[in-house]
Amino acid sequence: MKFKIDINENNWNKKILDLLLYDHTTNNNIIWGTNDYKELGEDYHETFYITRDLITGNNSEVIQPRILKQKAEQKNRTKAKAEVFTPSWICNAQNNLVDHAWFGRNDVFNIEMEDKKWKSTIEKIIFPENKNKTWKKYVDERRMEITCGEAPYLVSRYDTVTGEIIPISERIGLLDRKLRVVTENTTTEDEWLKWAQRAIESIYGFEFQGDNLLLARENILLTYIEYMQYRLERTPTDKELIKIATIISWNIWQMDGLTYTIPFMKEQPRFEQSSLFEEQVAVAYCKIKDWRSKKVVTFKELLEQKKSKEKNN
Repeated sequence: MKFKIDINENNWNKKILDLLLYDHTTNNNIIWGTNDYKELGEDYHETFYITRDLITGNNSEVIQPRILKQKAEQKNRTKAKAEVFTPSWICNAQNNLVDHAWFGRNDVFNIEMEDKKWKSTIEKIIFPENKNKTWKKYVDERRMEITCGEAPYLVSRYDTVTGEIIPISERIGLLDRKLRVVTENTTTEDEWLKWAQRAIESIYGFEFQGDNLLLARENILLTYIEYMQYRLERTPTDKELIKIATIISWNIWQMDGLTYTIPFMKEQPRFEQSSLFEEQVAVAYCKIKDWRSKKVVTFKELLEQKKSKEKNN
């Protein structure tokens, strides 16, 4: 089954696109986070929200994958934002290191070749004889791509550098691997739906620039659609798409990785209330969701908890 770089905001219904543009920290839309579109009008300023009307209809090709952008624009973004997209063969090699550590062996999902390519393994993935290393444990293992861009480490629909289309059988993203495991180990539609959802709940990523963030979210949702077509031979219902898009809107979020806040939003220190009617100003740290505990936390809290555990150990 072959797919093409088919990202176009006109292809989503309004409800799905609104979810893909939603920011759970601000309860508003994600912002542009870049001035690359400023010549299109004041609504495209880097601190303004990306709204549906700005990227659909006659504006449907405003946001494009990096490979489709003009070379000059690619160069400017690399210079201004240190935006460098990693070739898929490097993503694969680094993802293989993650799986080598988890499985305790090489060549689990594919074999790396000398010509910067790889060949996927054909046999069903064999899991270690360890109760903590089952296929379900693997699917639930949390994985995160920092400054994710179009999310090439999470999903690999196409090579972000060459534009080459990657068929499902050769995909190397962290979510792709989880969905392969789900496809190999589930026997009913309900079971596949349950564990495919859990796979998406387990992957995270953040990005500064809003256009990249939207592309990452779209790539993940399209990956879910494609694997469903591959395994269940049908497309998702609107209800199924809304559920998955909601998860993605939580797990792939907009953040300045240096401040843990929405881009351009300065931290506001708390102050003592001088009256009952004076509100305190809260620091707008980015929120994410832990789907297993069903709790909403800030990314900064998670880092502090990790540092505390490391210190106590």
